[in-house]
Amino acid sequence: MKSIGIVIPAYNEKENIIKLIKAIRRKIYCIIIVVDDSTNLETQKIISKNKIKNLKYFNRGKKSGRGSAVLFGFRKLIQTKKNINCLIEMDADLSHNPNELLRNIKFFFKNSSDLLIGSRYIKDSQILNWPLSRRILSKLSNILAKFLLGVPVNDYTNGFRFYSKRAAKTIISKCNKTGGGFIILSEIILILWLKGFKISEIKSTFKNRTRGESSVNFKLIYESFFGLIKLYLLKKTTKI
Repeated sequence: MKSIGIVIPAYNEKENIIKLIKAIRRKIYCIIIVVDDSTNLETQKIISKNKIKNLKYFNRGKKSGRGSAVLFGFRKLIQTKKNINCLIEMDADLSHNPNELLRNIKFFFKNSSDLLIGSRYIKDSQILNWPLSRRILSKLSNILAKFLLGVPVNDYTNGFRFYSKRAAKTIISKCNKTGGGFIILSEIILILWLKGFKISEIKSTFKNRTRGESSVNFKLIYESFFGLIKLYLLKKTTKI
C-alpha cells in the first residue's frame, strides 16, 4: 500500500493555500503538512476556518527559508507516518500543477526513483507567464549549477519533487550546509547523486503565481549564487 505525504512551505500564502489543498485532495489521498513562516496568523486562520482533515499546520514564527521548511516538514511526515514511502514537496503559490500528481507518483514508483524532479527544462515542459527577466535568471542559474556541480539533471531549482523515504532521511541528516533558502534544492541533488541515489526527471508545466507576492528577492539570489560556489568547494574537498 502506498503512503503519500506532501509538504507545502508557505510564506504569506493566505490567498492560495486553500485552493491548492482542495486541488490536491481532488487528485490523491495523502497527509498534507503546511510549514508556514509568516509572522502574521492569516494563513493559520484560513486553514483553521476550513477544518481540513489529515492536515497538520506548523507556524515557525519567522522566515527561515524554503529549504529548511521542507526539511522540517519531512521530519514531521516521517514522525507522523512511519510507513510513508513517497514524500512530496510543492510550492504554495499554485505554480506546480496538482493535476500532475497522480501521473508523477506512478512514474516515481514504476521507475524506482529516489528523487523525481518535475522539470521545467526537458522536452514538452512549459513555463507560463514568467517575465523574461525571471526566465533568463532561472536558465542561467541552472546552467551554472550544472557546470559547477556536474550532476546530469536539467532543473536544479524547481521545488516540485518526489522522494523515497530513504532519500528524505538522507537529506534531513546531511543537508543545510549552505543556508536555509532555495540553494538547498541544488544541495539535495548533489548529495543524493554523490551517495548513489536514483534521480529522475519528468516533464512539468510551471505557472507563475497570479495571487500574492513572490518571496524571491535580490538577497535570495545573492545567497543562492554564493551557495553554489560553496557547494562546489565542498564537493572538490570531499566535505559533502
